[in-house]
Amino acid sequence: MRAVLQRVTEAQVHVGEELVGQTGKGLLILVCAMAGDSEVQADRLAAKVAKLRIFKDEQGKMNLSVREIGGSVLVVSQFTLAADLRGNRPGFSTAAPPVEGERLYRHFAQALEKEGVPVANGRFGADMAVSLVNDGPVTIWMDTDQL
Repeated sequence: MRAVLQRVTEAQVHVGEELVGQTGKGLLILVCAMAGDSEVQADRLAAKVAKLRIFKDEQGKMNLSVREIGGSVLVVSQFTLAADLRGNRPGFSTAAPPVEGERLYRHFAQALEKEGVPVANGRFGADMAVSLVNDGPVTIWMDTDQL
């Protein structure tokens, strides 16, 4: 699985005029299941995210996790993280098929909740408008093949 984590003071996702998910202080996570991924990758990614120390402690050092600060996350499906950029038009054939991608997206969100992190979600497959206030800015790219 691939993910982009953005440390935020707030984030929201809308589908049309409907607010479908939001978070305050915590993380906006754009996530993509890749072809061949399973629950193992989703669980590994959730465990890493829950423990990742990217929030400031009393001395201003990135030394606290989203769990430790009492933060929450907004998880948004983002198949374009699978982009193959060899040509001028990206290809997405390395993304998991939609049914499998949605299943793993939901599994990842549930695994984060099991790690003790409150989770809000976007809407899988929808045309979403995502807004955020990036704190730092801190943006981190993750791939379970590299964990």
